[in-house]
Amino acid sequence: MAVIEELRKRGGAEVLYVGSKVGVECGIMEKMGVPFVGVHCGKLRRYFSWKNFVDALKVPTGIFQAYKALKGFSPDIVFSKGGYVAVPVVIAASLLRIPVVSHESDVSPGLANKICFRFSKQICLSFEETKSFISKSLMKKVVVTGNPVRESILTGNSDIGHRFTGLDKHRPVILIMGGSLGAKQINDFVRESLNELLKRYQIVHIAGKGNLDMGVHKEGYRQYEFLDEPLKDIFAMSEMVVSRGGANSLFELALMKKKVLIIPLAMHASRGEQIANAQVFVRKFGWSMLSGNISADEFLKTIEYAFNNNINKSAKVENGTSGIVDIINKFKK
Repeated sequence: MAVIEELRKRGGAEVLYVGSKVGVECGIMEKMGVPFVGVHCGKLRRYFSWKNFVDALKVPTGIFQAYKALKGFSPDIVFSKGGYVAVPVVIAASLLRIPVVSHESDVSPGLANKICFRFSKQICLSFEETKSFISKSLMKKVVVTGNPVRESILTGNSDIGHRFTGLDKHRPVILIMGGSLGAKQINDFVRESLNELLKRYQIVHIAGKGNLDMGVHKEGYRQYEFLDEPLKDIFAMSEMVVSRGGANSLFELALMKKKVLIIPLAMHASRGEQIANAQVFVRKFGWSMLSGNISADEFLKTIEYAFNNNINKSAKVENGTSGIVDIINKFKK
């Protein structure tokens, strides 16, 4: 989204988005006025699962569908953000001799991007630390751009946020979110600790689709399944944010100079990329982090610590949008 916005700001480019047939991208692209093509894709799992055999059969189908879409659209370049849906598209682009620019958001590259890197003309990274995961043979393709962040998300207005939520301007607000689909662990912590939290703070809670607790109605507490356009104003009014360890969210919060408590996905639920992301930001900005077997009491105590903690506001991260679009434009015919 950030890259598309920047391309449009610079005078436009004809864009086609190729994504998963079962993902949320179609609706997002429709709102942005970008044509969308869905392809089949097989998830790449690092562990044994019978689904690996089924999904392996989807990959050739996805490559054929992506080949057909790219052949018809005839782009100058394919920009890939990784994820298993990118693999058939990048392979199809290579077959058609269309240059690929790949970007890795996380400190440690995922398996899909490790495959895509081999077919890429340029490899863009969010973190300098990611270079240690890149083979020597690919280093000549690497450039550290930072992570692409939408400028629009950085232009929030706290007054609009207060009007939207109806919360008191004179009491501190903490935004708690667990990603677009929510996070059961974080949601449970919030609900167990809510009475204690509301003694000092107001809480905006993004619980994820289908995760609202319709029986909870408390002064100073607002819960939402998902926020799109109003999110920038909620960011602006919040003195602190509790977040997962996804690179996109962490870069946004760093650019906004927010106090942050990161609760990354645990190793049993991920390949550990969110933990690695969190560790970089904790070192750089002095943010707080909770991981492992966490209790509700630890959650409360760490929120208190993180809220009172002085972060390093002189530390910086790079909004990679402009640099990535510069690289994309190099490949225009």
